[in-house]
Amino acid sequence: MNYSEFYTSLPGKKVAVCGIGRNNTPVVLQLLAHGAEVTACDKRTRAELGEMAEVLTQAGATLQLGENYLDTLDADLILRTPGMKPYLPSFQAARAAGKIVTSEMELFFDLCPAPIYAVTGSDGKTTTTTVIAGLLEAAGNTVHLGGNIGRPLLPIIEEITAEHTAVTELSSFQLTMMTQSPKVAVVTNVAPNHLDWHTDMQEYIDAKKNLVAHQQPTDRAVLNADNEITASFAADCTGEVWLFSRRQPVERGTYLGEDGILYGTDGNETVAIMPASDIRIPGVHNVENFLAAFAAVWGVVPVSVMADYARTFSGVPHRSELVRERNGVRWYNDSIGSSPSRTIAGLKAFKQKVILIAGGYDKHIPYDPLGPVAAETVSAAILLGATAGAIETAIRAASDLPIHRVADMAEAVKTADQIANNGDIVFMSPASASFDMYKNFEERGNHFKQLVNDL
Repeated sequence: MNYSEFYTSLPGKKVAVCGIGRNNTPVVLQLLAHGAEVTACDKRTRAELGEMAEVLTQAGATLQLGENYLDTLDADLILRTPGMKPYLPSFQAARAAGKIVTSEMELFFDLCPAPIYAVTGSDGKTTTTTVIAGLLEAAGNTVHLGGNIGRPLLPIIEEITAEHTAVTELSSFQLTMMTQSPKVAVVTNVAPNHLDWHTDMQEYIDAKKNLVAHQQPTDRAVLNADNEITASFAADCTGEVWLFSRRQPVERGTYLGEDGILYGTDGNETVAIMPASDIRIPGVHNVENFLAAFAAVWGVVPVSVMADYARTFSGVPHRSELVRERNGVRWYNDSIGSSPSRTIAGLKAFKQKVILIAGGYDKHIPYDPLGPVAAETVSAAILLGATAGAIETAIRAASDLPIHRVADMAEAVKTADQIANNGDIVFMSPASASFDMYKNFEERGNHFKQLVNDL
């Protein structure tokens, strides 16, 4: 079905949208505009929803709110928000009754007329997604960027043609039970993450594997050869497998040579792209992000465009973002560091030891790997939130560096300002999710930046 047929079928159809947030609100408004009878379901009360409740009701939506908001899903089509487990009893019952249970992203994949590039991974997916979109645009393509990166694409699907390109970032939440794969799929890496949501690590891995599991033979799967779990996906790929590596040459894909040059090969010809040292944003993890992106667009984007883009791209907010320099101290916001592996990658990007601010919501993932890295890269740690104890235990097992426990971000910034000296770096990279104190990592990062700029 194309999107015109879908919209033609909507008048009078009952649709339940479960989870009212920034991604689903425009979807509700879109469905109402095309004649659907929409019930917006959310655990929060009307008072907690505030202005959003007024916007939706005035547009014609019915609200189903409170603790029992999923008990009655009287709808032909049910859309769940990504953070809502697809196998909840209410959804299972709806499926058994013949109802369609899907999501905004799954529906977008169904209806999108353009080729889709999609990126997933435990770390690096937002930067890689942004770079792929930027490279395609720099080569003259019309690109629509969205997904987990913060923009729903279904509401703009009528603007997308077959000549355009869609570039999406997908989380494991969005990929769980996904039965479609994109034309170009990129898996940056897989490491323990979101184990508070997934049943176990295997379920998390299987969700990531869904990105490549349903490809056609002419599609492309771009996999990290240096990550054991990601590389293992190749055995089950039906699309063309392209690899990227910063440790060794690959037969088809991109790699970092021993001479410090990035290379690309289609299996026949090997081409030098650029020196790794020319990439503007620092860190070996960003070398990997560019290798992944280059492999994704190889044959579509000229090599000269790839190199020019990498030399000028200044990064994505909340990812090792320089906030300010004050009294000789540089302050960096890495709020995207919501897992130990992300924070480890950020720490290794600096050429000197840093004052680390870390801690937050507990996703039940191990912090042991952070300890030895902190011993080599951190001069003092300032810890807050639910994971402060676990992070301190990991650091103490490998080092006796100074550790300060604080109550919140304001106290963390104040403490860092007191102990930092001229030439120091303060690096806020929590190695944890934000949900114990903030709505999301963006809110956390913005609060940190405000506190630092107010010093």
